[in-house]
Amino acid sequence: MSAARIDALREAFATRVVVADGAMGTMLQEQDPTLEDFENLEGCNEILNVTRPDIVRSVHEAYFAVGVDCVETNTFGANLAALGEYDIPERVFELSESGARIAREVADEFTASTGRQRWVLGSMGPGTKLPTLGHAPYVKLRDAYQRNAEGMIAGGADALLVETTQDLLQTKAAILGARRALDATGADLPVICSVTVETTGTMLLGSEIGAALTALEPLGIDMIGLNCATGPAEMNEHLRYLARHARTRVSAMPNAGLPVLGKNGAHYPLSPAELADAHETFVRDYGLSLVGGCCGTTPEHLRQVVERVSGLTPPARDPRPEPG
Repeated sequence: MSAARIDALREAFATRVVVADGAMGTMLQEQDPTLEDFENLEGCNEILNVTRPDIVRSVHEAYFAVGVDCVETNTFGANLAALGEYDIPERVFELSESGARIAREVADEFTASTGRQRWVLGSMGPGTKLPTLGHAPYVKLRDAYQRNAEGMIAGGADALLVETTQDLLQTKAAILGARRALDATGADLPVICSVTVETTGTMLLGSEIGAALTALEPLGIDMIGLNCATGPAEMNEHLRYLARHARTRVSAMPNAGLPVLGKNGAHYPLSPAELADAHETFVRDYGLSLVGGCCGTTPEHLRQVVERVSGLTPPARDPRPEPG
């Protein structure tokens, strides 16, 4: 862990717009990994960190090549619930560490070759179990998230990103797991939390954005934002709320629009220029510190986002916390 590198990331969040990468899963699948590559656990992308690091590395390289500041680790499913579906929950630490290590190596190579610091965001996904609905015990989820975070810290992540969260109790398990990992390892990394608000205007279990902010801000997060579920248009009012009321910094990583079902499956309609337009507006209007993409976004989407926002200085926000 490099304290100087992490200090530089905090400084970047405080003074400019940091651009993250886009979709990971679709780019892995495009390279047609075999069932053998998945160790016969089809769809478990995290296994590729061990069996096909070259594929994972190529995705990180594609995003860094278009100018993003940071990439997310291929660890979205390296948690108790998701790996439990494949009967390999004991591999949480191993797959988290290997995912972070691959991203770290690529980030360091680009830092050295371009003279510009690049960073790694450790992805902590929601898993498939909602503790509020009794799908899994909270304590077990929290303790597995701690192993997830400890693996990514060992692998060289610069920040921990709790993302795509749909259940505030699951979100809390992940954030507190991350904080316990930081305490246990003596590391000091930013903790970012990104919730998912559906087209209904609430998280999957019905919490609206104000409830999410009230519940999560006191847990010691450095940034809160939105990702997944919708495109930028549907995120607008929720980001406006966060910009007005959040004491922390704010982020947005939308999908490339709402998926349209066609004969070849789901298609994301938002063009790279439209995503860049949206992020430019979000930065100017809401003072975002971190922007990126989620489902359906490609290196070309992020190239245009980098082009559009890299020269912008987010306006200073004057948050007015709303009593909980």
